[in-house]
Amino acid sequence: MRFISFEQNGQQGVGWLKSIQASEFVDLRALGGAYASDLKTLIATPGALNAAHEAALAAPASAVKPLNSVKLQPVIPNPGKIVCMGLNYADHAKEGGNARPEYPSFFMRGATSMVGHQGAIIRPKVSSHLDYEAELAVIIGKRARHLTKENALDCIAGYACFNDASLRDYQRKTAQWTIGKNFDGTGPFGPCMVTPDELPPGAAGLRIQSRLNGKIMQDANTHDFLWDVVESLRIITECLTLEPGDVIITGTPAGVGYARTPPVWMKAGDVCEIEIEGVGILSNPIEDEQ
Repeated sequence: MRFISFEQNGQQGVGWLKSIQASEFVDLRALGGAYASDLKTLIATPGALNAAHEAALAAPASAVKPLNSVKLQPVIPNPGKIVCMGLNYADHAKEGGNARPEYPSFFMRGATSMVGHQGAIIRPKVSSHLDYEAELAVIIGKRARHLTKENALDCIAGYACFNDASLRDYQRKTAQWTIGKNFDGTGPFGPCMVTPDELPPGAAGLRIQSRLNGKIMQDANTHDFLWDVVESLRIITECLTLEPGDVIITGTPAGVGYARTPPVWMKAGDVCEIEIEGVGILSNPIEDEQ
């Protein structure tokens, strides 16, 4: 199953996609669903995703709309927590001059940093060191604490693409990375949520790429994780409780712009794409802050 969050005429909605290549969607609001305007609420309601899927399969033509008629939002526009992992691929740690870590690096993103599919990534006035990072997002579907290897995957509602675009000079101003990871309009998240039944367990073995103006910059596979989805969830829930709509961002592979010679920074007029096999293509233009 595949779901989108969108905005139309100032109103929020949830849509159902037949496939990740679909150019149309079923507007769940037109079907009278009680949770059709908020994907976070939909995934938190037992059985609601399956019910929405069944209703969408039988939807009348009047409920079907072209994707280009709405503004896509971040998959979860209102997450309670966005927990990001750093250095989760050995080759990315190495290219940045870091030893293979013994424990993940963690930082948080705020919801105001996110944008949806085809929304602009904003290069801020104060920095030109805007970098791309292809990442797999894990969307939590139910409350979870102290997960184990055996039950970790049970809390997942779905997966999406994420671009952890970073202002590298600000990231390195402090020992903590948070300031360089939270500029407004630097966290593309989409285009849709794909439910776990559509993918291998833990989204393992999926090709992940970033492309800048059509050129492949990162090209890896989720089997290269140092901490896979199960282990990541287990480690995170040693510390904190995950709630429906929380998002885990699982780290990026080698090939980022700052590690190249000369460095490659995104600029106005560029287009950055993140593609994850079976999950979709997240595409965003770059614009300068006004």
